[in-house]
Amino acid sequence: MKTRPRNPLSRFRLAVVLLGVIIVYGITGYTLIDGWDLLDSFYMVIITISTVGYQEIHPQGAAGRIFTSTLIVVGVATMLYGFGVFAETLAENAFGNYRRERQLERSLNQLRDHFIICGYGRIGTQIVAEFEEHKVPYAVIDQTEEAVGRLRAEGRLHIEGDASSEELLGQAGIERARGLICAVDSDERAVYIVLSARALNPSLYILARAGRPESIRRLELAGATRTISPYRMAGHLMAELAVRPALVDVLDTLHHGESEIAVEEMLVSAGMAAAGKTIEETGLLDASAAKLLALRRSDGTLYVNPSPELRLEVGDLLIALGSDDQLLKSASLLK
Repeated sequence: MKTRPRNPLSRFRLAVVLLGVIIVYGITGYTLIDGWDLLDSFYMVIITISTVGYQEIHPQGAAGRIFTSTLIVVGVATMLYGFGVFAETLAENAFGNYRRERQLERSLNQLRDHFIICGYGRIGTQIVAEFEEHKVPYAVIDQTEEAVGRLRAEGRLHIEGDASSEELLGQAGIERARGLICAVDSDERAVYIVLSARALNPSLYILARAGRPESIRRLELAGATRTISPYRMAGHLMAELAVRPALVDVLDTLHHGESEIAVEEMLVSAGMAAAGKTIEETGLLDASAAKLLALRRSDGTLYVNPSPELRLEVGDLLIALGSDDQLLKSASLLK
C-alpha cells in the first residue's frame, strides 16, 4: 500500500542519535579522566572521531589514551555508518524521488471535478490519451511495476497501490471527483474497487469494465453506474462499420471534434437560470444557439428532439449539436 512520502532526512535519524551519544560520551570521559574543560573536551572529541590527525590538546596518561582508543573505534564506525547512509541516499536518488512524490501529492490535493482511473493497462492507457486530448483532469491508480514505470516516465498524475484501498481512493480525492473509471483486467478486483468507491462517495458516477458478460450484473449490484464490455462494444462497432460505415465515420468525427461542428452534453445544475423554465423560455431554440438533439431526465427518461414547452429540471442532461460558438451560446443561456 502506498503511504505518505518519507523524507530522506529521516534515514539519518539513527546516525545522528549515535553521533550525539558518542559526543556526550567523549566529553564526559575527557572531563572526568583528564580534567579538561568542556571546550577542550568537545574539540578533542571532534578531531578524534573525524580522524583529521591533529595532535592531542594536552598530554594524556594511560587511562586517557585507552579512553581515546575506544572513542576512535566507536566514533569512526559511526561516521562510516553515516557516510554509508548518505551514499545510499544519493545512489537511490532519494531526494529527487521525495521531491517528485511531494509534487504529485500537492497536485492530487488540488484536483477538483476529476476522474479517477483504476488500472493503466491497454484500456486505461487509451482513456488517459483521450482525457489528455480533451483536457479532462484525472488521476491514475495502479500497482503493477510495468504500469507504474510507464506512469513515471510519462509524468502522469498517479498513485501507486491497490485501487480497492479506501485510503488510496481518499488520496485520489474521491470525495471531490466527478467520476471513477474501473479499467482493471480482473472482474473480481473490479467488484472490490466499485464497492469501495461507492461506500466512500454514494453519488459518484462509476464506469466499470466487465471482462465477462456474467460480470456485468455483479458490477451493477456492487454499485457501478454504467458497465462496459469491451468485447461486446468492439463487436457492435465492427458490425456497424460493416453495415453503416459512413454513419459511424460521421458520428466519430463529431465526437472527436475533427469538423467545424461537434456534439456536446450540458447538465442543468442547481442555481442555473434555466432551471424551472421551458426550453423556449430559456432561448435555447434561438438560431445562434446549438441544435438540441435530446434531453435525458435524471430518472433516465429520454426525450428525442424535445418539445419547446418541455420544462427543464435540475439534473437534466441536454445533448446539443453545433459549432463551438453555438455550443458556448447554449451553455451561457443555461447559466
